[in-house]
Amino acid sequence: MKLKKIVANSLLMLSVSVIAQAANYKITVPIVTNPDSYNYQSLLVFKNIAESHSNGEITVDIYPSGQLCGNAKECLAGVQSGMFDYFQTTVPELAYYWKPMEGFDLPYLLPNDRVAECVYDDKDFMRDVRENVLKQTNGLRLMMISNSGGWRNIATTKKEVHSPEDVKGLKLRTVPAAIQQKLVTALGGSPTPIAWPEVYTALSTGMVDGTKNGIVDIVQMKFHESLKYIILDGHAYMGGAWIMNNDKFNSMPDNLKKVIVDAVSAQNQYLRAYPKWKEYDAYEEFKKTGGKIYNPTDKEKEAFKTMSASVTDNYIKESNEESKKWLERFENVVKACEIRIAEDDKSALQ
Repeated sequence: MKLKKIVANSLLMLSVSVIAQAANYKITVPIVTNPDSYNYQSLLVFKNIAESHSNGEITVDIYPSGQLCGNAKECLAGVQSGMFDYFQTTVPELAYYWKPMEGFDLPYLLPNDRVAECVYDDKDFMRDVRENVLKQTNGLRLMMISNSGGWRNIATTKKEVHSPEDVKGLKLRTVPAAIQQKLVTALGGSPTPIAWPEVYTALSTGMVDGTKNGIVDIVQMKFHESLKYIILDGHAYMGGAWIMNNDKFNSMPDNLKKVIVDAVSAQNQYLRAYPKWKEYDAYEEFKKTGGKIYNPTDKEKEAFKTMSASVTDNYIKESNEESKKWLERFENVVKACEIRIAEDDKSALQ
């Protein structure tokens, strides 16, 4: 009996020791969306890898629907101050902290998913972007730039768009980013920045004539109850920038940093696959409600590029030398990826 008691006490002490060692690192994640969104679902992938591969030393607490902060600016400020640890923003929103990133959002620079993913997988390019963001923000560590819902296309409530001329006079909802607003202006429309939670009401009440979003977001948010037309011009890749508090990341031992990197990589795979997987269902749902989808010809798409060229020209004219240098580097990485993909295609066809 005495031996059993000693063993029991030893097991209890070991259990207490394990519990004390477990969950040494808590990662708090605010997200300004609901649990049905792909960004939230991707965080479950992140959470699973981070917690299971760390044997419980890492815990991930996710707070959806703006429970901790109401918008991207507030959430990023919270990550910067150390109140929160991990958050998703967009490339143009991150440009408020490091200006050259604004150039990555210029219209029609990225032609397709393969090129976009190749660019944001370029290790040297992303390492240097990460270093500059960290230096300028004093604490925001860029973990990845992934997909955040596919490609921005022009969707409208009453008027079908086939050419830049069709945009003239339309009030289109945009994100607050200057580049996206200037694009609408260049096409002859009226840009109307509206917060994401208010877009449904803006469309249904006629406050705006359309929006610039991907089909997955449109259907997920039920915008298709008002939107009846969409042209697949693909003017912008919706790059989602995932940011972590640098001090939190560096507080972990190397083995747990590796777990976090693995978790981010798995999350990235999910986010890139999701819009490709869900687009078919989203298009079918859009058509069920009477929506019409138009895929522009090469000539029509070239007309959109030509009409929007002033956006890039003005950006270069108004930018400082650092931003110009980074735009040139971004364009060079795009070209290198296009060449590499063309070579891969050629090899596959032989």
